[in-house]
Amino acid sequence: MRRTVRLGAAYYNEYLPDPSRLQLDLMLMKHAGITCIRVGESVWSTWEPRDGQFDLDWLEPILDGAAEHGIEVLLGTPTYAIPPWLQAKHPELAIERVDGNTAQWGARQEVDFSSLTFRRYAERVIRAVLTRYAGHRAVIGVQLDNEPGLHLIANREVVARFHKGLQQQYGTVDALNDAWGLAYWSHRISSWNELWHPRGNTTPAYDLAWRRFQADLTVEFIGWQATIAREILPADRFLTTCIAYNRAAVDDVALGEVLDIVSGNTYLEAQDALAADSAGEHGPDFWYSTSPSGLFAQADRMRSSRESRFLVTETGATSIAGSNLNFPPYDGQLGQIAWSLIARGAELVSYWHWHTLHHGAEQAWGGILGHDLEPGRVYTEISALGAAIAAAGETIEGLTPQEDIGLLFSRESRWAMQFHPPLSVGQGRQPDHWSYDRITARFAEAAFDAKLQLGFIAVEQLRSAEELLARFPVLVVAGACVLPDSAAELLCRYAELGGRLVLGIRSGAGDEIGRARATALPGPFREVAGVRIGESSNLRGAQPLRAVDSAGAVSGTAPIAVGDGAVAEAWADAIELEGAVPLLGYEHPHFARWAAAAENRVGDGTVLTIGTLPDRATLAQLLERAAGGSQQRRSAQLAPSISSHISVHGAVNSAGETVWFLHNWSAASAVVELGMPVADALAPAHRRVGSSVEIEPWGVRVLLHVP
Repeated sequence: MRRTVRLGAAYYNEYLPDPSRLQLDLMLMKHAGITCIRVGESVWSTWEPRDGQFDLDWLEPILDGAAEHGIEVLLGTPTYAIPPWLQAKHPELAIERVDGNTAQWGARQEVDFSSLTFRRYAERVIRAVLTRYAGHRAVIGVQLDNEPGLHLIANREVVARFHKGLQQQYGTVDALNDAWGLAYWSHRISSWNELWHPRGNTTPAYDLAWRRFQADLTVEFIGWQATIAREILPADRFLTTCIAYNRAAVDDVALGEVLDIVSGNTYLEAQDALAADSAGEHGPDFWYSTSPSGLFAQADRMRSSRESRFLVTETGATSIAGSNLNFPPYDGQLGQIAWSLIARGAELVSYWHWHTLHHGAEQAWGGILGHDLEPGRVYTEISALGAAIAAAGETIEGLTPQEDIGLLFSRESRWAMQFHPPLSVGQGRQPDHWSYDRITARFAEAAFDAKLQLGFIAVEQLRSAEELLARFPVLVVAGACVLPDSAAELLCRYAELGGRLVLGIRSGAGDEIGRARATALPGPFREVAGVRIGESSNLRGAQPLRAVDSAGAVSGTAPIAVGDGAVAEAWADAIELEGAVPLLGYEHPHFARWAAAAENRVGDGTVLTIGTLPDRATLAQLLERAAGGSQQRRSAQLAPSISSHISVHGAVNSAGETVWFLHNWSAASAVVELGMPVADALAPAHRRVGSSVEIEPWGVRVLLHVP
């Protein structure tokens, strides 16, 4: 596919009260600069209203009309929402959840997609739709299914297959007994048929294997669809699937390997949640972001799935979900969101959806047009965005984002912490099953505050220490409680070669199957970190932190200048020094004997161990220190000094030019002094700007470096 940036929308003409307004909709889209629509993925019962009886003609005028208006189409396979006749004919296809309850019909994704019975019906409709339309001149690609991996499927045949896979993996029951430590609570098995159902499991290694298996099922299903589609698609069409990154059974890296390009959802609460100091919230209800740092992190996760550019197949235009999340963006915020995604590598920013629905579970989910189907404020803003993208043209093609600091993402650690959370909710005693998200998000927030451009890399994408160092001068490894020895060895080598490794809490605690290592924390990092953590404590409330005077001994920089609000939250490691120099200590009668953060020189690099969740300001200082000071961040080239509510992100386009994106995450206008000559990438003829630029409230400036 070409490297241009597209603006798009999901378009469901079949949902409209008056489908005859097709030409009006397409004209409005073209006027708004919408160049791509997504169609067809949600309506199997429209494609096949009765078993084996297909109605394929209804989409043709939509595709023909799109082509006539110069609008490209992403065509979806409709397998995630099955028709009632299939539910009635095969009730055994309903998902049995781990708790023994059956997923009731009436929503979507209630079906066991691993079932061969289901696959026969799914293949039939996939082939019918793609054979008819995949070669249409408007179609540029196919989305396989939609948001796969919602459920952990515990149907009898699936559990049996899981157990068989364990038998193939471990070979003998004794090998499994030893690996999983099944002497505990008398769980040793003498034959494979003694393995228990996931419903009653309490063994961490079992749960981690179960989660991996579920993610593999999702990859298998999408890969199966991809094989069918590639038989039919012309060679110049691409395959993708819309990934919801919070799904229980998703391995986005493995999914990326069976696709041509990754796509996904980026939802967020707008209005004041987009203020620079807004904190991310986590939990089962938070499938959306509540902060600017969370928005960038969503984009960087998508980019990391294939370590390349990506599509945003869904983002919000007004409200999201139900009426309780009705926070239409302030003036300017739609542009902020879109340019954030483009800055981090998006080739498509597509709204869900074109018109607000009049029926169904999501009729309160706001589209570009409201229920009255009349263009309004949101349409006007998106039209301005479309014009700006068109004005930028080749300047924003093929963008490769710059990165000051990396964050290692461990999917298995996230699963392990959902099973055995290390943190509590608030100051209470209830386990926080979103501990991993909370830990990593704090580092993402601190990187945002320190004006450091963040990039994600998954554990399975670690290839060599040299390659890692060439990409990331600083790497955060936080919450990585499931980590293969080989990965830990590579990370240690990275530090020795000159990398600046930042270790957060629980990193190195467990091996590749989640088994606790028989060594003090930070486990395999103990020698390079120069510390030993003999014990740890949860914190019921925030505990003050203090600077330690000897902090400059390793890096030659000044001690951390903590403010009055510097605190340790949620967790406290008792860091004992084995060569490292303390940076921070606890201001507490018991914990004061230990360091809260320490730094160690190893080879040509350093290891910074942070034994708590510091407040954002203190953690930002620590990350800035690891990065070598504020002048080492890439954004300092453009803007040596910027206020806290301004962010700067740089990217290199296909022509090798540096493009800068300046965001004002506040309701007050701002002036930014510039340190290099630039042009306004959105102005006619890329007009040069002076020594400073003004950014409107909730505004964005896109600048091109000119030598």
